[in-house]
Amino acid sequence: MHDFYFAGNQLCCEGVALAPLARKFGTPLYVYSQHTLTDHFQKLDRALAPVDHRICYAVKANANLSVLRVLANAGSGFDIVSAGELRRVLAAGGDPQQCVFAGVGKTEKEIEFALRQSVYSFHVESEPELLRINRVAARLKKLAPVAVRVNPNVAAKTHAKITTGTYENKFGIAVEQVAGVYARAAKLKNLRLRGVQMHIGSQITDAAPFALAVQKLLPLVQRLKAMYALEYFSLGGGLGIVYDPMLASGQASWWQTAASKNLMTPASYAARLLPLVQPLGLKILVEPGRFICGNAGALLTRVEFVKRTGKKNFVIVDAAMNDLIRPAFYDAHHEIVPLVKKGGAKLKSDVVGPICESGDYFCKDRPLPKVGAGDCLALLSAGAYGFVMASNYNARPLAAEILVNGRKYAVARTRQPVEEIWAGEQVVAWLKEPCAHS
Repeated sequence: MHDFYFAGNQLCCEGVALAPLARKFGTPLYVYSQHTLTDHFQKLDRALAPVDHRICYAVKANANLSVLRVLANAGSGFDIVSAGELRRVLAAGGDPQQCVFAGVGKTEKEIEFALRQSVYSFHVESEPELLRINRVAARLKKLAPVAVRVNPNVAAKTHAKITTGTYENKFGIAVEQVAGVYARAAKLKNLRLRGVQMHIGSQITDAAPFALAVQKLLPLVQRLKAMYALEYFSLGGGLGIVYDPMLASGQASWWQTAASKNLMTPASYAARLLPLVQPLGLKILVEPGRFICGNAGALLTRVEFVKRTGKKNFVIVDAAMNDLIRPAFYDAHHEIVPLVKKGGAKLKSDVVGPICESGDYFCKDRPLPKVGAGDCLALLSAGAYGFVMASNYNARPLAAEILVNGRKYAVARTRQPVEEIWAGEQVVAWLKEPCAHS
């Protein structure tokens, strides 16, 4: 269930109307639903209940401290890809011993920091990384827990920029090479072979690719477990969400929408995969990000101008690709609705931002209600890979973030002061000196 819906003509998040939030805090403005975050986590947690399992939320999807704390309170572990993300988890009150550390380029400093914090496991992407972790652990006189990320060479049929499970991608170690890698890793004295991991991509809305990858890896995982007394098998993340229109006159159910489109739900994901992995007798890890937070957020933006040309109706808003890059980067769809419902005929429109790039758009030629300057819109399903991928391009401050809980709301991040953008910069000394010819 997602918690963005129309009550009368007002778009709400849980029990809070969004138009007053836009007026009070300004735009662009991210708004997150605490109930949606918790609800999605709990639905997946219940679906996996028949096996010993751990959900490690992928911090890269949305790293706001309040979002992380909501999930920590729900019992989540965390999937991190940098020391910075681990520090965020710590700042939010998360448990480092429930963290798995992924990523292809871990530095020695990051490995050392993670070892000192006693992370649950490193998800290792190459043999040179195994050697580096062993070397750092030896220096610290520690035993480093590791799991090799296996690349099963399974195409997930998702966007080219978010597929990770084929030999064309930079991630993981080819399945044919993994047995040899474990044999060599077992000889490294400061490594503990704790598990095995896979990840095939992101925004996958069908359980079939996951099942295919698991079936391909099962004989290998069984063999590795017997040889090295492994504790867990990580199925990775990549569970997708519905980005298509979801709003009706009342509150819409994500799960009903997914079922009507024959898309994956927590129940169907578990029904397909648990029969495959239960016989292993291993703890099962999953690392969802978007699945938990994607539909828990919206980006609010104000219409600055409407510009009509001979061929186009441009709705120019104050949010831009620096606030939400997914449409520009992936040609991603986000449903766009007014904060106050409008009647009348719809008009094909391009919703565009103020940045000086032709790629700065949120939709093209989409039938939308007729809006004018001062109206506010919501870009829905913006809780994942939204603010977390934002930048200061064009010297634009980062947006504020709000967390809603029932009828309560609070600032989860203040809007960035513009002077903070260049706070770490300075005019170098020699540029301040008088020119020789002056």
